[in-house]
Amino acid sequence: MKIKNILLSVICCAALVACNEKEFLDLPPQASLDNASLTTSEGISYLINAAYAALAGPNVTFGAMSSPVNHWIEGELHSDNAYKGGGGPSDNTNMHMIETNAIDASHGLLNGWWQALYQSIQRTNMALKALNDMTTAELPELDYLKAEMKVLRAHYYFELSRHFNKIVWFDETTPEEEYSTISNDVYTRDEILGMIAKEMEEAGTVLPDSFQDLGRVNKWVAKAYAAKVYLYKAYRQDENTHAVTSIDQSDLNKVVTLTGEVIASGRYGLFDDFQQLDIVEYENGKESIFAVQYSMNDGATMSLPWAYSAIGHVNWSALLNTPKGPYNGDNFFWASQDLVNAYKTVNGLPMLDGSFQDDDYDQVVETVSGDTKTYTNTNIDHPVDPRLDFVVGRLNVRWKTYEVEPVTETWYRDFNSYGYHIIKRFLVSPDSGHLATTYPWGNSGLNYQIIRYASVLLWRAEALVELGRQDEARDLVNQIRRRAKNSPYVTAWADKTRFPQAVDINGFAANYEIEEYPSAGWTQDYARKAVRFETRIELALEGERFFDLVRWGIMAETMNRYVAVEKGKRVYYDGVVYKAGRDEYFPVPVTQYNLSGGLYKQNPGYAPFN
Repeated sequence: MKIKNILLSVICCAALVACNEKEFLDLPPQASLDNASLTTSEGISYLINAAYAALAGPNVTFGAMSSPVNHWIEGELHSDNAYKGGGGPSDNTNMHMIETNAIDASHGLLNGWWQALYQSIQRTNMALKALNDMTTAELPELDYLKAEMKVLRAHYYFELSRHFNKIVWFDETTPEEEYSTISNDVYTRDEILGMIAKEMEEAGTVLPDSFQDLGRVNKWVAKAYAAKVYLYKAYRQDENTHAVTSIDQSDLNKVVTLTGEVIASGRYGLFDDFQQLDIVEYENGKESIFAVQYSMNDGATMSLPWAYSAIGHVNWSALLNTPKGPYNGDNFFWASQDLVNAYKTVNGLPMLDGSFQDDDYDQVVETVSGDTKTYTNTNIDHPVDPRLDFVVGRLNVRWKTYEVEPVTETWYRDFNSYGYHIIKRFLVSPDSGHLATTYPWGNSGLNYQIIRYASVLLWRAEALVELGRQDEARDLVNQIRRRAKNSPYVTAWADKTRFPQAVDINGFAANYEIEEYPSAGWTQDYARKAVRFETRIELALEGERFFDLVRWGIMAETMNRYVAVEKGKRVYYDGVVYKAGRDEYFPVPVTQYNLSGGLYKQNPGYAPFN
């Protein structure tokens, strides 16, 4: 079954999987179903479903706003890709503090992230504990289910590791009374990643090629995810400074082997059109390897403090992130000017020397005549990668397939603070038939892709470059660029009466120019820059950017260069600094230190716990 159906049954056992937030980690609360009923082939489905449902967040409605599974806050807002958006810097100050790196152990969002991930882990542990007491005679799928739960648990641990570094590790065999005796300093980051990768890799030897039910973890999900974790692990970090000290060849070879198996399976590929990534009819297509399955109008209802919603299991992690206009949204999560500039090209190739930052593409000029305001796009002659207008919504430029009006002032809440570049990805077109017309405004049942095929190609390319096999990596990058080049470009508005300020460059909304990398000059150093840049512009705003910078060991230099350029446009960046050896990870929340009875240790660079 698709996760939308799995989620339906989770409602029946909400009391079982609810977490008492005052308890250490996530001790199992009193259940509405007794343990005996859960250790049957019928009852175990509740535990399995609950573990899968946590992919959408343990608190799948309003709580997902503060602990989003799409990582738009910690992976993008905290990077050089995005601004907070919304109604200005004072609108949700916790998120503004993430954007401006004003973070300490008491920050209001951190404890929620930590807690949500451990709740998710404990759901898998509860399922595994029950499965360990069963036999294949009772449950023919027993080995598959165990492997699925271990991959899900590894996924949640991976997120904890790359967010918080110093974390607690326990599994289904750990007695509950021992939870409060486990330090978050038992294992190093590299050891944690090694255990995560091992669980995923071993699961890949057990799981089948596919399941009839969409959304389940299969062999290729496990192998692809194991490749991602080995890629992180390959970049060895100093425990005290987080500096990358070496890149492990054996881990890189694991990445090459595992991604090679996924590619050779023949089950996956790139969509012909990049924009199909945001069309519901393609959400489980060939580019989707592992996705959070959402749905709308599926018969599910949920009670909210201020409303009653029957919209279904939509992506509550995107609760704030739709623009105004036909979406009627809160207008958070905007593309940074730096990201927009990164799509500029010279001879069809990216400006890998960093000179894209020297001049801002698409500057909007406001003209006032009486009661009329006119907004004109300027500085738009420079060639750009067509993915710019697939990913970013720009003023006066066509929005997906929507023919009613272009993006105008009515779509923005605070363009004075954040400019005119809003998020176009992850949203269905208003005329698609999949747009929610009730709360949460502008949402849909569009899946969120945890792993897509383009990511696998880029992981493989990255590993090959670091192994000195950069010639093999070039074709992988060019496959992705070729898809972008051959995707239908965003066309100009033809009706100049209705849209007098609309951009029209040879019938398109911009001067699109993209080419494949030639073999000439494709050295290891150049290839490394090219793969990293392609990773940014292909996967832009998918929640990965900050973690990529940390993996490569270039977070502080990249972010400080970004702030130095941006503070002249965004006054609230004045004084923002990223510190190497501290800001690669978030601090362990002080609430968790207190709950541990003083057992936990803080990450390097932050004030130690008293």
